[in-house]
Amino acid sequence: MIPLLFLLLHFTFVQCDITDGNAEHLKREHSLMKPYQGVGSSPSSQWDFWGSTLVTSSYVRLTPDERSKQGSIWNTVPVYLKDWEMHIQYKIHGSGKKNLHGDGIAIWYTKDRLHPGPVFGSNAKFHGLALFVDTYPNDEAADRSFPYISAMVNNGSLPYDHGKDGRNAELGGCSSEIRNKDHDTYLAIRYSKGRLTVMVDIDDKNEWKECIDIGGVRLPTGYYFGASAATGDLSDNHDIISMKMYQLMVEHSPDEDNLDWTKIEPSVSLLKSPKDNIDDPTGNFRSTPLTGWKVFLLLLCALLGIVVCGVVGAVVFQKRQERNKRFY
Repeated sequence: MIPLLFLLLHFTFVQCDITDGNAEHLKREHSLMKPYQGVGSSPSSQWDFWGSTLVTSSYVRLTPDERSKQGSIWNTVPVYLKDWEMHIQYKIHGSGKKNLHGDGIAIWYTKDRLHPGPVFGSNAKFHGLALFVDTYPNDEAADRSFPYISAMVNNGSLPYDHGKDGRNAELGGCSSEIRNKDHDTYLAIRYSKGRLTVMVDIDDKNEWKECIDIGGVRLPTGYYFGASAATGDLSDNHDIISMKMYQLMVEHSPDEDNLDWTKIEPSVSLLKSPKDNIDDPTGNFRSTPLTGWKVFLLLLCALLGIVVCGVVGAVVFQKRQERNKRFY
């Protein structure tokens, strides 16, 4: 049993591991970094921007702290990696006080790029993956704290519902106090072997905390990365400092390698119903396969239960023996 526990501990740490940013696996054609060379509308540009986006030497400002602004920046090179991890360094700040700011940032991995729309400045019926950093609660009846980070996978059939803050289709999420920090904040989005993991670092301590972890996710290759933001009656500065893409070195089965990954339809297995999303304010998937640490905790509890039962059984057996002796 003890070797099994060590094996489970190792499995747990591997599952939770996020790449340390090994430059060897950095894909520069999909990365946005200072001094933002290759950004513009020329044929050789690797990033293109739209709307209120302003590119400076220190940051890419998707929207200023002004009302009714939309902006986005998109990678012009499609991603053909099966397993990847994107690190986003960003900052949301402004003069608005509590609940007087909005609307937020979205990170996209989608089939189409530069399609303006009502969802944080981009298209509502998208194909692919979207991660929303929502800073304003439109659904005041919801029992959750904002800013709130959530994820959604879509095949173009379901629009993001702004009125409900996307709760009808979110994969999971977490609250995160990311506004008006004295330092930059970070997101890590990992997609590997059908598992989507989102980690956050809001304290600038190089310590990742899990926000979303769900299996059964199917995403094709050949899609584009981008970031967008929007303001409405309320506003904020929405700044992207960097987006760094890393290739994950993962082995796949022969069947997976022979599959045409560009033809995969974006989907998630084991989805719960929209009603479950509404009734579950945490937004977590009850039917998601167990993660490594959950398996470890369950087995540890089972082991402790066996030990306790064994001790109790031994005590009961000993007392019965002593009682039987008194009858002789």
